Amino acid sequence: MRVEPVPGTEFGLAIGSIPPTFSGQATGSLVAGIGSIAVSLAVGCFGIVGGPDGWGVLVSGAFAILAGLLGLAAVGLGLVAVRLIKASRGRFAGRGVAISGIVCGGTGVVLTAGGMLIALAATVAA
Repeated sequence: MRVEPVPGTEFGLAIGSIPPTFSGQATGSLVAGIGSIAVSLAVGCFGIVGGPDGWGVLVSGAFAILAGLLGLAAVGLGLVAVRLIKASRGRFAGRGVAISGIVCGGTGVVLTAGGMLIALAATVAA
């Protein structure tokens, strides 16, 4: 905090520092990325369990859509957050969280694709 005198008066102008605000998009990106990873694990599990009976691919496909959308949302929100933080000149924080959200979202999409391949392989093998 600094105080600057007002010329011609006995008063001063106090200028306080405001800490940067944490980016909501960065937080949303990380939450969606973690959700994508969690749901992608369900894709693989349902594919393996339901593969012999034939319902595994159907249930895995429904969860794969959800996991894919969450992963893409995480990547999109993370990219928006990184741009916002960069353009804010110190008013927003959370660049590391945004990058973590991008990585988690991408990982969730890759795990979802792998889980669907496992579900298809379990159905074909049965």
